Amino acid sequence: MIGGTALIATGSILIVYQKHACGMFQITCYRIERAMAFETLQKNNWKNKNLIYKGLICAVDMHRKAMKLSHSIVSRFKVMISLLIIVGVIGASLNFFRIFQIISFGFDTVELSLHVMFSIIHFIYAFVGNYLAQEIMDHNNNVFATIYNAQWYVAPLQIQKMILFLLQRGTKAFTMNINGLFVGSLEGAATLLSTAVSYFTVLYSTQN
Repeated sequence: MIGGTALIATGSILIVYQKHACGMFQITCYRIERAMAFETLQKNNWKNKNLIYKGLICAVDMHRKAMKLSHSIVSRFKVMISLLIIVGVIGASLNFFRIFQIISFGFDTVELSLHVMFSIIHFIYAFVGNYLAQEIMDHNNNVFATIYNAQWYVAPLQIQKMILFLLQRGTKAFTMNINGLFVGSLEGAATLLSTAVSYFTVLYSTQN
């Protein structure tokens, strides 16, 4: 009971941090859109150039803070997340194996329901965690999509150079990397499921 409560509390904190980071990425997109608005770019004067520079500088600063927060989430919780991944995969494999045993060698409805419930909880937690990581990466990618779709070609040359610099930053992959061993994403969730099934297959083969 205490362990489950701690798990839910930690998960809730991670969701709050994640939503805050996604909000910061969205603010970055909004500031870029406002700075690169067509009516602003058309007025090629010193005042407008200054407004565009200020808008882009604020956007870059917000983007930097959003990336820093995202990496901070991973670094602060990486030990716990790593343990959850290991325990989750092993637990899911053992639950699969036990479900198979119950179905094959004596159908106990109560025990079967219990192990099915544990398996579902494992995969809900794995999916939600990886979905949150995927959402952060998608919001980051959306920042560079916003820059790319802006009418930067109408802007003065100096601002075009600044936009080019921002686009070059987008070529570097931004991932939610856990200790260099696992990348949080929907693909990562599929990998965890595949790994759990593989371990179940190994357990099944050793029984035979």
